[in-house]
Amino acid sequence: MSQFFQIHPENPQPRLIKQAAQILQSGGIGAIPTDACYALVARLDDKAAADRLRRIRGVDEKHHMTLLCHSLSEIATYAQVDNGQYRMLKAATPGPYTFILEATREVPRRLSHPSRKTIGLRLPQNPIAQALLEELGQPLLGMTLMLPDDEHPLSDVEEIRARLDRQIELIIDGGAGALEPTTVIDLTGPEPSLIRQGLGDAAPFGL
Repeated sequence: MSQFFQIHPENPQPRLIKQAAQILQSGGIGAIPTDACYALVARLDDKAAADRLRRIRGVDEKHHMTLLCHSLSEIATYAQVDNGQYRMLKAATPGPYTFILEATREVPRRLSHPSRKTIGLRLPQNPIAQALLEELGQPLLGMTLMLPDDEHPLSDVEEIRARLDRQIELIIDGGAGALEPTTVIDLTGPEPSLIRQGLGDAAPFGL
Protein backbone atom coordinates (compact mmCIF):
# COMPACT_ATOMS: atom_id res chain seq x y z
CA MET A 1 0.00 0.00 0.00
CA SER A 2 1.07 3.56 -0.66
CA GLN A 3 2.12 6.00 2.00
CA PHE A 4 -0.47 8.79 1.89
CA PHE A 5 0.49 12.31 2.94
CA GLN A 6 -1.80 15.34 3.09
CA ILE A 7 0.54 18.26 2.49
CA HIS A 8 -0.44 21.92 2.60
CA PRO A 9 -0.53 23.22 -0.99
CA GLU A 10 1.03 26.58 -0.14
CA ASN A 11 3.09 25.89 2.99
CA PRO A 12 4.34 22.29 2.74
CA GLN A 13 5.19 20.73 6.11
CA PRO A 14 8.98 20.10 6.16
CA ARG A 15 8.60 16.85 8.13
CA LEU A 16 6.27 15.35 5.52
CA ILE A 17 8.40 16.60 2.63
CA LYS A 18 11.44 14.89 4.19
CA GLN A 19 9.52 11.63 4.61
CA ALA A 20 8.23 11.79 1.04
CA ALA A 21 11.75 12.43 -0.27
CA GLN A 22 13.07 9.41 1.65
CA ILE A 23 10.47 7.17 -0.02
CA LEU A 24 11.56 8.37 -3.45
CA GLN A 25 15.24 8.07 -2.55
CA SER A 26 14.72 4.44 -1.57
CA GLY A 27 13.32 3.54 -4.99
CA GLY A 28 9.65 4.39 -4.55
CA ILE A 29 7.34 5.86 -7.16
CA GLY A 30 5.14 8.77 -6.15
CA ALA A 31 2.05 10.59 -7.37
CA ILE A 32 2.57 14.29 -6.66
CA PRO A 33 0.77 17.54 -7.49
CA THR A 34 2.30 19.97 -9.96
CA ASP A 35 1.19 23.30 -11.42
CA ALA A 36 -0.64 21.29 -14.11
CA CYS A 37 -2.09 17.82 -13.50
CA TYR A 38 -0.66 15.27 -11.08
CA ALA A 39 2.55 13.50 -12.11
CA LEU A 40 4.15 10.13 -11.47
CA VAL A 41 7.72 10.64 -10.30
CA ALA A 42 10.79 8.62 -9.38
CA ARG A 43 14.44 9.18 -8.55
CA LEU A 44 16.47 10.25 -11.58
CA ASP A 45 19.14 7.55 -11.39
CA ASP A 46 16.87 4.60 -10.56
CA LYS A 47 16.55 2.37 -13.66
CA ALA A 48 14.11 -0.06 -12.02
CA ALA A 49 11.79 2.80 -11.01
CA ALA A 50 11.97 4.28 -14.53
CA ASP A 51 10.99 0.91 -16.01
CA ARG A 52 8.07 0.69 -13.56
CA LEU A 53 6.95 4.19 -14.52
CA ARG A 54 6.75 3.13 -18.16
CA ARG A 55 4.83 -0.03 -17.29
CA ILE A 56 2.27 1.87 -15.19
CA ARG A 57 1.79 4.40 -17.97
CA GLY A 58 1.77 1.73 -20.68
CA VAL A 59 4.42 3.47 -22.83
CA ASP A 60 7.68 2.35 -24.45
CA GLU A 61 11.19 3.77 -24.41
CA LYS A 62 10.33 6.19 -27.25
CA HIS A 63 7.97 8.11 -24.96
CA HIS A 64 9.75 11.19 -23.64
CA MET A 65 10.52 11.16 -19.95
CA THR A 66 10.57 14.55 -18.25
CA LEU A 67 12.99 15.86 -15.66
CA LEU A 68 11.33 18.05 -13.04
CA CYS A 69 13.95 20.60 -12.01
CA HIS A 70 14.22 23.00 -9.09
CA SER A 71 15.97 25.84 -10.91
CA LEU A 72 17.15 27.09 -14.29
CA SER A 73 20.75 26.30 -13.37
CA GLU A 74 19.72 22.69 -12.83
CA ILE A 75 18.10 22.62 -16.29
CA ALA A 76 21.41 23.81 -17.77
CA THR A 77 23.17 20.82 -16.19
CA TYR A 78 20.98 18.32 -18.02
CA ALA A 79 20.26 20.16 -21.30
CA GLN A 80 22.26 22.13 -23.83
CA VAL A 81 20.85 25.64 -23.58
CA ASP A 82 22.03 28.55 -25.72
CA ASN A 83 21.41 32.22 -24.94
CA GLY A 84 18.17 32.44 -26.92
CA GLN A 85 16.75 29.30 -25.34
CA TYR A 86 17.77 30.52 -21.90
CA ARG A 87 15.90 33.81 -22.37
CA MET A 88 12.75 31.90 -23.36
CA LEU A 89 13.07 29.55 -20.40
CA LYS A 90 13.65 32.42 -17.99
CA ALA A 91 10.55 34.26 -19.24
CA ALA A 92 8.25 31.22 -18.99
CA THR A 93 9.42 29.40 -15.86
CA PRO A 94 8.43 28.33 -13.37
CA GLY A 95 5.14 27.36 -14.99
CA PRO A 96 3.08 24.66 -16.71
CA TYR A 97 5.46 24.01 -19.59
CA THR A 98 7.64 21.09 -20.65
CA PHE A 99 10.55 21.94 -22.95
CA ILE A 100 12.25 19.50 -25.30
CA LEU A 101 15.97 20.20 -25.39
CA GLU A 102 19.18 18.44 -26.40
CA ALA A 103 20.33 16.26 -23.51
CA THR A 104 23.80 16.61 -21.99
CA ARG A 105 25.94 13.69 -20.88
CA GLU A 106 24.55 14.15 -17.37
CA VAL A 107 21.32 12.51 -18.56
CA PRO A 108 21.47 8.69 -18.51
CA ARG A 109 21.23 7.48 -22.13
CA ARG A 110 18.27 5.25 -21.29
CA LEU A 111 16.24 8.36 -20.37
CA SER A 112 16.84 10.45 -23.47
CA HIS A 113 14.91 9.85 -26.68
CA PRO A 114 16.63 6.84 -28.36
CA SER A 115 16.98 8.44 -31.80
CA ARG A 116 17.06 12.17 -31.08
CA LYS A 117 19.07 12.35 -27.82
CA THR A 118 16.60 14.85 -26.44
CA ILE A 119 14.95 15.17 -23.04
CA GLY A 120 11.88 16.91 -21.68
CA LEU A 121 12.49 19.37 -18.84
CA ARG A 122 10.15 21.40 -16.69
CA LEU A 123 10.34 23.77 -13.76
CA PRO A 124 7.06 23.40 -11.83
CA GLN A 125 5.64 26.29 -9.85
CA ASN A 126 3.81 24.07 -7.33
CA PRO A 127 5.21 24.63 -3.78
CA ILE A 128 5.01 20.92 -2.89
CA ALA A 129 6.92 19.87 -6.01
CA GLN A 130 9.47 22.63 -5.42
CA ALA A 131 9.97 21.61 -1.78
CA LEU A 132 10.48 17.97 -2.78
CA LEU A 133 13.02 18.90 -5.43
CA GLU A 134 14.90 21.12 -2.99
CA GLU A 135 14.96 18.36 -0.38
CA LEU A 136 16.23 15.79 -2.88
CA GLY A 137 18.89 18.06 -4.36
CA GLN A 138 18.41 16.63 -7.86
CA PRO A 139 15.69 16.46 -10.51
CA LEU A 140 12.87 13.96 -10.41
CA LEU A 141 12.00 11.76 -13.33
CA GLY A 142 8.35 12.40 -14.16
CA MET A 143 5.43 11.56 -16.42
CA THR A 144 1.87 12.85 -16.64
CA LEU A 145 -0.38 10.76 -14.40
CA MET A 146 -2.57 9.36 -17.14
CA LEU A 147 -3.21 5.62 -17.13
CA PRO A 148 -3.56 3.38 -20.20
CA ASP A 149 -6.87 3.82 -22.08
CA ASP A 150 -7.75 6.96 -20.07
CA GLU A 151 -8.57 10.09 -22.07
CA HIS A 152 -7.62 12.56 -19.33
CA PRO A 153 -4.99 12.78 -16.59
CA LEU A 154 -5.99 11.85 -13.06
CA SER A 155 -6.51 14.88 -10.83
CA ASP A 156 -8.72 13.58 -8.00
CA VAL A 157 -6.63 12.21 -5.15
CA GLU A 158 -9.21 9.65 -4.04
CA GLU A 159 -9.36 8.22 -7.56
CA ILE A 160 -5.55 8.13 -7.64
CA ARG A 161 -5.58 6.16 -4.37
CA ALA A 162 -8.25 3.78 -5.60
CA ARG A 163 -6.42 2.95 -8.81
CA LEU A 164 -2.76 3.11 -7.80
CA ASP A 165 -2.62 2.30 -4.08
CA ARG A 166 -0.98 -1.10 -4.66
CA GLN A 167 1.25 -0.06 -7.56
CA ILE A 168 3.18 2.89 -6.15
CA GLU A 169 4.76 3.77 -2.80
CA LEU A 170 3.75 7.40 -2.28
CA ILE A 171 0.65 9.52 -2.89
CA ILE A 172 0.67 13.19 -1.91
CA ASP A 173 -2.64 14.97 -1.47
CA GLY A 174 -1.93 18.56 -2.36
CA GLY A 175 -5.47 19.42 -3.38
CA ALA A 176 -7.23 18.88 -6.68
CA GLY A 177 -4.97 19.05 -9.71
CA ALA A 178 -5.67 20.68 -13.04
CA LEU A 179 -7.38 18.60 -15.70
CA GLU A 180 -4.77 19.50 -18.30
CA PRO A 181 -1.12 18.49 -18.64
CA THR A 182 1.71 20.90 -19.42
CA THR A 183 2.15 22.57 -22.78
CA VAL A 184 5.07 20.87 -24.54
CA ILE A 185 7.38 23.05 -26.65
CA ASP A 186 10.31 21.74 -28.68
CA LEU A 187 13.23 24.17 -28.57
CA THR A 188 15.71 22.05 -30.52
CA GLY A 189 14.97 23.60 -33.93
CA PRO A 190 15.59 27.09 -35.33
CA GLU A 191 12.15 28.16 -34.06
CA PRO A 192 10.02 26.87 -31.16
CA SER A 193 7.61 24.11 -32.16
CA LEU A 194 4.37 23.24 -30.35
CA ILE A 195 4.19 19.51 -29.58
CA ARG A 196 1.19 19.56 -27.23
CA GLN A 197 -1.13 22.37 -26.21
CA GLY A 198 -1.83 22.10 -22.50
CA LEU A 199 -2.25 24.49 -19.62
CA GLY A 200 0.54 26.90 -20.55
CA ASP A 201 -0.08 29.70 -23.06
CA ALA A 202 1.95 29.10 -26.22
CA ALA A 203 1.57 32.71 -27.46
CA PRO A 204 4.77 34.00 -25.79
CA PHE A 205 6.70 31.58 -28.04
CA GLY A 206 5.01 32.86 -31.19
CA LEU A 207 2.88 29.71 -31.44
